[in-house]
Amino acid sequence: MNLTPASKAETISLMTRRLIPFLMLLYLVAYLDRANISVAALQMNADLGLTSRMYGLGAGLFYVTYILFEVPSNMILARVGARRWIARIMVTWGIVACGMAFIQTPKQLYGMRLLLGMAEAGFTPGIIYYISCWFPSSDRARAMSFFYIAAALASVIGLPLSGALLNMHGVLGFAGWRWLYFVEGIPAVLLGFVVLKHLPDSVQDAKWLSRPQGEWLAKTIAEESARAPGGDSAGWRRAFFDGKVWLLSLFWLLQAFGTIGVTLFLPQILKGLSGESNFVVSLLAALPFLLACLLMYWNSRDSDACQERRWHLGLPLLAAGVLLIASVHAGNLLVTYLLLLAAVGLNWSITPIFWAVTTEYLAGGAAAAGAIALINAVANFAGVGLPPLMGYIKDQTGHYDAGLLLVGGALILGGVLGLRLARKA
Repeated sequence: MNLTPASKAETISLMTRRLIPFLMLLYLVAYLDRANISVAALQMNADLGLTSRMYGLGAGLFYVTYILFEVPSNMILARVGARRWIARIMVTWGIVACGMAFIQTPKQLYGMRLLLGMAEAGFTPGIIYYISCWFPSSDRARAMSFFYIAAALASVIGLPLSGALLNMHGVLGFAGWRWLYFVEGIPAVLLGFVVLKHLPDSVQDAKWLSRPQGEWLAKTIAEESARAPGGDSAGWRRAFFDGKVWLLSLFWLLQAFGTIGVTLFLPQILKGLSGESNFVVSLLAALPFLLACLLMYWNSRDSDACQERRWHLGLPLLAAGVLLIASVHAGNLLVTYLLLLAAVGLNWSITPIFWAVTTEYLAGGAAAAGAIALINAVANFAGVGLPPLMGYIKDQTGHYDAGLLLVGGALILGGVLGLRLARKA
């Protein structure tokens, strides 16, 4: 059924109000539980006797099981529906996240990080796939931007919150970093039950859409899926043999050098540079992600308005790499911090553009679910290898400069690839 342009805009606005804030909250909690180890490390490393390399190994092991279970998890989601599967993911990872509070040895840290990756596997690509089933391509980058703004907000809110929770050290005989893990794991469990009750599986299940609105959305999404060059009615397995999917995976891997390599070490980098208290360091580490929120929103909105993806995808990542390399050679604390701030913000700003390009290429159904999970899984290989390498570099040299140069080079390569990818999308 056709709708007037005003009715279509009203439908998109209604979906955005109904779905996006809740999905943002879910992802904020997910990212917080995944990345809070970066602040916990300010106390935890000494308590457990962790070297920088051991910390990097613990941070990176999350991604091993996350990768292994990513594609199977998203395929199950496509089969059983988002509501039940996302609820299951959230409850199980919340329980494991709370359990992180009780570890006593490095080996227990390694085991719990493996369990956390297994529990959370499929959440991020599942939500991306879910959004692609609701929003037409013309509005998808902006919708994706709101979702990923939640990840940046998790750092804006979560880093100072985590720093404050460290100050609970000694309460009831519990270390501050243990309070951090326990308190921040509880919301995931509670929200899992909210998802089970309130999240609609599909457009057809959304009682708050009128029948004409639902029919228009379903028809639009189906038509776009049918036209997608990456469509595969034969099944998701052919995603593994699609060269464009692998190029998209490579780009997302290079981008992840920044989002993983810098994010997991930023509090420790800033602690070493500034020597400030843990709480002040957590505030300083949060500011780059506030800039990331603003840049993601602006970049995605401008990209949708211009219907242009290439420059909005490639140039910010290229600039992020250059600025990150420059930060290593700045020689001034304030200039170094400002360059790090800008590099982090620009690195994150391309995220919604990338997923808009990707979901515009892919068809819907199991093929899209499998390809999205594959792309996200490949990117998370950066999480397996990079944190231990960054930790090793710190142990050997006393600083993170060589690691940041490596990350900057990867971002520059990613920017060049992004210029080529989006041109062909």
